[in-house]
Amino acid sequence: MIIGDNVKKIIFLAFSILVGIMVYSKNGEIIIPSESIRMRIIANSNDIKDLYEKKKLKEEVEEELYQIIKGADSIGDVRLLLENNMNKINNFIASKTNDFEVKYGLNYFPKKEYKGVIYPEGNYESLVITLGKGMGDNWWCVLYPPLCLISDNTTTSDVEYRSFVYDMIKN
Repeated sequence: MIIGDNVKKIIFLAFSILVGIMVYSKNGEIIIPSESIRMRIIANSNDIKDLYEKKKLKEEVEEELYQIIKGADSIGDVRLLLENNMNKINNFIASKTNDFEVKYGLNYFPKKEYKGVIYPEGNYESLVITLGKGMGDNWWCVLYPPLCLISDNTTTSDVEYRSFVYDMIKN
C-alpha cells in the first residue's frame, strides 16, 4: 500500500512532536554536554561592514575547521587537532583580516536560547575569534559534538532542531 504525501507529513510531524517531548529534561532544557568544544566569532562592532566581515569569516572558518577536524571520533581527537593546528588556523584568519585575536581554552559565553534549546552561560572550552575590538554581535556554535554543521535554515521547526541536537548529543 502506498502512503500519500499528506499522511507521510502527518506521521513525520507526529513523530517529531513525540521526539521533541521526549528530549526535554525536567526543566524543559537540552543541555550541551560538559564534554564539548564551542566556537565563537565576535564582530569588531555592530557596523554593517563589521557584521558582514564576521559573517563572511564565519563561513570560511567553518569550512577550514571542518577540514581540520573531519574524521575525529572523540573530543580528545578534536582537542589534539585544534592544538596542533593553531598556527594554521591563525595563518588562515590572517589571510582574511588584519586585526584579530584567537583564543583556545576556557572562554565565557552568555546564555543563549535558539529554537527551543537553551545553552546556559558559563566558561566553556572553546575557540574564540575576536575581530578588532570585539564590541559587536557574536556568532557561536558547538564545534564538538558537531552542531556547527546544523543549517541555520529558518524553515527547520523548533521540534526538528531540538530532535537533531538531542540525537547529536546522545550519539
